[in-house]
Amino acid sequence: QRHTPHQILEDPYWIAFDNLKATGELGEPGPATRFLLDHIEGAMMRGEHRRLLLSNRAIVAYKRRKATRALALVS
Repeated sequence: QRHTPHQILEDPYWIAFDNLKATGELGEPGPATRFLLDHIEGAMMRGEHRRLLLSNRAIVAYKRRKATRALALVS
């Protein structure tokens, strides 16, 4: 089944967003949305189109960024 680029972007975004929200790790929705969409779009531009891989990598990148920022505030 063929998916449009919009569907390939939207599906992993919602998977990532809903996962982060359900686990309480989302933070501010606006910046989180921008980060997730930018991350997923960047991976798509590099040729990745597997939706679960896109969502999982976006989740990991978001958590890593959030942890790095928290450490910077503590240091």
